[in-house]
Amino acid sequence: MTGIVYKSTGSWYTVKTALGVVYDCRIKGKFRLQGIKSTNPIAVGDVVDFDVETLDNVTTGIIHTIHDRENYIVRKSVNLSKQTHIIASNIDQVFLLITINNPPTLTSFIDRFLVTTQAYGIKTVLVFNKMDTYDDENVMEVKYLASVYRKIGYECMEVSAMKGQNLDHLKKLMKDKTSMFAGHSGVGKSTLVNAIEPTLDLKTKAISMQHMQGQHTTTFAEMFDLSFGAKIIDTPGIKGFGVVDMDKEEIGDYFPEFFALKQDCKFNNCLHVEEPNCAVKEALDRDEISFSRYRSYLQILEGDDENYRTEEWVK
Repeated sequence: MTGIVYKSTGSWYTVKTALGVVYDCRIKGKFRLQGIKSTNPIAVGDVVDFDVETLDNVTTGIIHTIHDRENYIVRKSVNLSKQTHIIASNIDQVFLLITINNPPTLTSFIDRFLVTTQAYGIKTVLVFNKMDTYDDENVMEVKYLASVYRKIGYECMEVSAMKGQNLDHLKKLMKDKTSMFAGHSGVGKSTLVNAIEPTLDLKTKAISMQHMQGQHTTTFAEMFDLSFGAKIIDTPGIKGFGVVDMDKEEIGDYFPEFFALKQDCKFNNCLHVEEPNCAVKEALDRDEISFSRYRSYLQILEGDDENYRTEEWVK
């Protein structure tokens, strides 16, 4: 039997076949993928082969093969920095949900996420959610950030799940594709999915006002078939996003505005830090590159995975 993994709880996997039949599956013994040291060998979105067995009138599946992945999104595990966690695989696009406050999404987090999706060749759309809750200053912040990221080629959307703002456009982008929703806890992923497909009725929780952080409502990644011909992967809220296995020389290649200038640097292996005649630093001096983007680049270059969770919002 062959099917797609729709849900992973760490030990059991929900797998749906092309005929729409759903099986609870597990893996037998150790299951390692060559070249990937991951805490989860099987991820939502994986295409797997499995055998069916029935014991005591209970039918389950035993996964024995994972098909080659077209792509996947991976990050460092929270407590195991040498291991990685695969969030989802075989994705057409990611919608990164961003909120200015309640809770704040910092540019360092956005940039780390974009570096990873850029490295794995996954289209990313930035979705500024909760627009109905913002005052004029917050709206200006959204406009500024959207201009920064549009300038380097990322599509940006302003959305309100509560008011229905731009939901039709979002659904149009999602049609006939497998999309993943990602972002911090509390940015409104489950609320937005419910607004797009009310029959799903995903659980939501209010923001913790004491710390202005979201509370985890989605414990495991899960994929849903939507009525308008789309698949959506809802993911647990991500607190931090550690970039995985990148050489220092290649990090700049995943900043599109840096990569476009690379050929104009004096040195082919320019890291855009202290080298003379660096086109990236010259563009930074001319305000042609966002300082927040350059700061994020330096933090990733220095391997600073923990300290970027600063309380301040810096342009």
